Amino acid sequence: MIRIGLTGGIGAGKSTVARELETLGAVIVDGDKIAREVVEPGTPGLAALVEAFGERVLAADGSLNRPALAAIAFADDESRKTLNAITHPLVGARSQELITAAGPDAIIVQDIPLLVENHAGPMFHLVLVVWADAEERVQRLVSQRGMSEQDARARIAAQATDEQRRAAADVWLDNSGAPDSILTEVRRLWDHRIVPYGHNISERRAAVGAPAPTDPAAQRCYGRRARCCSRSPAC
Repeated sequence: MIRIGLTGGIGAGKSTVARELETLGAVIVDGDKIAREVVEPGTPGLAALVEAFGERVLAADGSLNRPALAAIAFADDESRKTLNAITHPLVGARSQELITAAGPDAIIVQDIPLLVENHAGPMFHLVLVVWADAEERVQRLVSQRGMSEQDARARIAAQATDEQRRAAADVWLDNSGAPDSILTEVRRLWDHRIVPYGHNISERRAAVGAPAPTDPAAQRCYGRRARCCSRSPAC
């Protein structure tokens, strides 16, 4: 099994990349989708949110009022930490269920909006970061998702910076060009890197002629090795 982390700022286009990878054969574990699932009516997750933030986060039908929750949770750091402390363990547990069910030969792509913020890069064989300029992302969020400009900018400001994402990225996917250009890049990545990498992992075969990693690539390699060694007494 090869596990790939897919991330990027809100509005950058992770969903577009994920859909194309799924078409090519990847198993997508969508963090946003799971995050919605674990707070559906009747779940412990929704009950915990109501306990933390009050019934003002509920819609009239008893479901989660996401805009109301966002207005509260992204207003300050403490509220955001409270939200994350409730939802992240639930999302993690459900994600692991889906990964286990996919089987040992699967190419797993985990779409995780806060991968960089949570320092989760060492969990993955590769980290893909989808990028678009912040102003372009604001326009997308306002026009395509109906957010207010203030809400869009608050969400972008609450996430990792471009510099932090670059340091975590094994692959940087620029989604600021023509709509089809990112799809072409994803197909090339799949054919020339992801599939061969998956074969090497399954056959325990070292890549031939691979250059020695340099900083910050070396730091990512060391982080993965450290995580592996911490889980293996033979390391």
